[in-house]
Amino acid sequence: MEPLFSSAFIHGYERLAAWSDLLDQINVFPVADADTGRNLKISLAPLRLLAEKPAEVSRQMLRAATGNAGNIAAAFFQPLVEVRQPDQMAAAVSRGVRQAFRAVADPKPGTMLTLFEALASALPPPAQPPSAWDLEAIVGRLEKSVDETSDTLPELRQAGVVDAGALGMFIFMEAFLGGLAGCDHQRPVTERFNGKLTISGQWRPERDSARYCVNALIQSEKGRSETRHLLGDWGESVVVNEGTDGVKVHLHTDDRDTLRSGLSAIGQVVSWREEQIEPVLPAAEPDQPVHIMTDAAGSVTREDALALGMTLLDSYLVVGDQAWPETLSAPDALYAAMARGEKVSTAQASVFQRQQSYLSALSRFRKVLYLCVGSVYTGNFATATAWQAANDPQRRMSILDTGAASGRLGIVALATAHFARQGHEPPAVLDFAQRAVTQSQELVFLDQLKFLAAGGRISKTQGFFGDLLRMKPIITPGAQGAARVGVVRTPKDQLAFARKRLEQEIAPGAAPLVLLQYSNNRAWVEAAAAQEVRRLLPAARILLRPLSLTSGAHMGPGTWALAWLPQAFDTLGLRSAP
Repeated sequence: MEPLFSSAFIHGYERLAAWSDLLDQINVFPVADADTGRNLKISLAPLRLLAEKPAEVSRQMLRAATGNAGNIAAAFFQPLVEVRQPDQMAAAVSRGVRQAFRAVADPKPGTMLTLFEALASALPPPAQPPSAWDLEAIVGRLEKSVDETSDTLPELRQAGVVDAGALGMFIFMEAFLGGLAGCDHQRPVTERFNGKLTISGQWRPERDSARYCVNALIQSEKGRSETRHLLGDWGESVVVNEGTDGVKVHLHTDDRDTLRSGLSAIGQVVSWREEQIEPVLPAAEPDQPVHIMTDAAGSVTREDALALGMTLLDSYLVVGDQAWPETLSAPDALYAAMARGEKVSTAQASVFQRQQSYLSALSRFRKVLYLCVGSVYTGNFATATAWQAANDPQRRMSILDTGAASGRLGIVALATAHFARQGHEPPAVLDFAQRAVTQSQELVFLDQLKFLAAGGRISKTQGFFGDLLRMKPIITPGAQGAARVGVVRTPKDQLAFARKRLEQEIAPGAAPLVLLQYSNNRAWVEAAAAQEVRRLLPAARILLRPLSLTSGAHMGPGTWALAWLPQAFDTLGLRSAP
């Protein structure tokens, strides 16, 4: 594939990823489960590999495809990633449209399918190079197709929004086509679709009759059409695609057992992923003066971000030859891969994706406070401040270098987001965040040194002798980097160290906010560490969360961590440990 095409695809994906939160917030069709943006980010993530491993992308998209929107988009993009020359583009788009329609059991106008048709009709003849395209006219056709979705489907008309999947593909295509044509033709979608990106306060979701969303890959001699016909009696929202690895099936069902046995009769079930469908009304953004944005390198879950109206900025988790946004990666799969000795690393989002994330936030919120991971760990602070100098003359975005990562960044972000949710003005929120940064502390308890050594955080010699002597280091991530504050030999010693530090730092009877984080050891952290903290500090508000995968990828299985704010935060509306 020509570098022009691979870079345009990557450009499109990164822009889609940066705006994916907005897609989740307006997702009402076919089910209002607030996951269209998430599913598209997961399903199209293999596009980021086009420059390095183009032959793998189509296969990996089929395996990664999830949700209704993700499976349809993957079907459309399969012919496009095979394009080698500009004059093949129009034919590939036409094949993609046919493939996307064939994948859907009941195609509906007013969805991303309509946008794909608009793209196919808007592209110039093959003989015309992208540099000569009338990009304004092409994008205008796509914009019109998205805008009309709000009047096409009854569900969208009632909610007062455009279709989330169609909007996601518009966001992608505007950047993709601009990359091919060699011009930066991008306006914030909040300007293009003003008035159609907020769900009506009177709208309420209808509960879908099916309770589970299933994505399965099967190997079968039966093709897509026959498989789709057989699935018709087993579920709703059926999407079937096929590739070299088999037939990919997505549907909503109320009877998983019947579906599983039915798929087994069709062929071998290679993979099976199910999620419970919980139709939700996307949380209305309160009339709060400040929106909180932070890096996913802090131990803040996607569920926390949704509940508190936060924006999380992803890095990427690289396991073997695959890369996924860290907030959408499976922790169990990461730690299992590390235990097997597979190569694991992390990668920052591109400067373009980060800049689009800042633009997305400022386009939707009056004021933004970006609680940035410590500049000693990444270049995010420098990237954000440089973008602000060129694009935010009114300084509507405040950028705070927290000097923190992992749970310390997480506890600062959670506390500040809740404070902002209460309607405090920007100076008060910034002051709160600065005080939280100053007062927060964290202890990270490693099980083995070899993972830090593999990532270059310490020398391999240090790692070898540390593990040989069964040393379990204790570190504190700070503004100057991670400092070692102790070494113990057993989990019991780790608890004793934590207890002593809490006794030194927190007054008896205080009600601190405590964030306990686990890697692949949730049961132990919940049973031993949480109970020890609760015994020592009965009034503490204890949160139990997974360790951020950025941290986990460097620290490895068996790691756990303890972060705390010593002040009383007993009014925090956060889900605590059971």
